[in-house]
Amino acid sequence: MPWFKRVDKGIHTPTEEKKETPDGLWYKCPECKTVTSMAEHRKNLNTCVKCNYHDRIGSKEYFSILFDNNEFTEMDENMTSGDPLSFVDSKPYPKRVAATQKSTGLKDAVRTAYGKMNGLDITIACMDFAYIGGSMGSVVGEKIARAIDHARKTRTPFMMISKSGGARMMEAGFSLMQMAKTSAKLALLSEEKLPYISMLTDPTTGGVTASFAMLGDFNIAEPGALIGFAGPRVIKETIGKDLPKGFQSAEFVLEHGFLDFIVDRKQLKTRLADLLGMLAAKNEVASEEKPTNKKTAKSS
Repeated sequence: MPWFKRVDKGIHTPTEEKKETPDGLWYKCPECKTVTSMAEHRKNLNTCVKCNYHDRIGSKEYFSILFDNNEFTEMDENMTSGDPLSFVDSKPYPKRVAATQKSTGLKDAVRTAYGKMNGLDITIACMDFAYIGGSMGSVVGEKIARAIDHARKTRTPFMMISKSGGARMMEAGFSLMQMAKTSAKLALLSEEKLPYISMLTDPTTGGVTASFAMLGDFNIAEPGALIGFAGPRVIKETIGKDLPKGFQSAEFVLEHGFLDFIVDRKQLKTRLADLLGMLAAKNEVASEEKPTNKKTAKSS
């Protein structure tokens, strides 16, 4: 007599009728390994419900968070890269651009738009890491420059959301020129006393960090964002020493004085609106207290 006897109970589904669980229904946090539904993860603005790890998101998500009712006007949306160097690596640059545009639905690594944030007018440029690592090419520099010009023309604050691996090697010198170009435009914005808020997200590195990303009137970041010029591995190999714990994290950069504050994505819109509201109120008071230079006419 067998010591084990199987008793069939419950529902029996034939093998041919069994279905696989569709991909994309669940999210596993890379930091704490907590598993949640994608619906819950998106509802929490792509941050972990347990440890608050900030997952990477793109311009589509940031625009929906910041612009009232997700209503905005996009600028230069059809601008695309040329091939000034006839660059070829594993494939010709134009083919890489076409393939990336098809897979991401993006025209390049930055989108620019203007609209209202809690009722306040604002111009925003946001980078997309999904497009060739958010690399900075001539289109990125030109679109940011035009967005700054729009902010100057409309007298609105300008916000830059950076997420980039640095300069785009396929454009070489043309890419590096965007560092000076965008920095010069920001200098004009500063001369006109218009606020510039630079938000650094994971990762912000290379020529982007060395130019417009660190030039804000307020430099802010998301929790845990990687911020630096060269990557930690490259630095370690160069200097031959172990790096401090948390090196190049947003918290480390804040502690060493290169950031003004770190803001949780779920509080981003409110914190920004409060900041811009205070700046606007301060400017109004300053303009009212500014002495007039009118000359009193002498009586004859």
